[in-house]
Amino acid sequence: MSETATSPRPEPGTRLLFRWRKWDGGPHWVHECVYLGTDRWGDWFGQLPGWHSSRPGREFVPQHPNVTLVPPTGDYAYTHNAAPHRTRVYIDIAWDVTWRDGEPTGIDMDLDVVDREGQGVYIDDRDEWDEHRLAYGYPADVVATLDALATDLERRVTAQEAPFDPVTADVWLDRLAALGLGPSHH
Repeated sequence: MSETATSPRPEPGTRLLFRWRKWDGGPHWVHECVYLGTDRWGDWFGQLPGWHSSRPGREFVPQHPNVTLVPPTGDYAYTHNAAPHRTRVYIDIAWDVTWRDGEPTGIDMDLDVVDREGQGVYIDDRDEWDEHRLAYGYPADVVATLDALATDLERRVTAQEAPFDPVTADVWLDRLAALGLGPSHH
């Protein structure tokens, strides 16, 4: 059983950092967030406007609340942005998203499934995927698994299957709002 499925969770409402890295271990995004809890789909995290996300050479401060689901499989992180954000869905295809030292961490695998107003649902960053699978030497079985996953998630988001429907995410956005959390600790 994976660490994701067995590791104890913090109490809902606990603020923490979600740390991403690249396949070679190099640093990637770090998101300031709050643990919201778990349901049949996996672990949910929230981020409020003004909280920080950064990676080497870039910083991002969200303007709208968002919630992120990490399923027990640890192979993606699904973010649902609250309206009026133009990007409703942003799914990071991942590897080994798990809990380490009390915080979530994972490997960003380049491919993303996006649902953006005016553009529909699509798989993004195929150029980066092609470049990095050669540069980092992604194993062929990992490439095949994640290519298939991205295609399946694109289909499921387009169909708005749960948990990629607005109703499932709205429950967690309401929970995030109910916490009444303050500004960034950054």
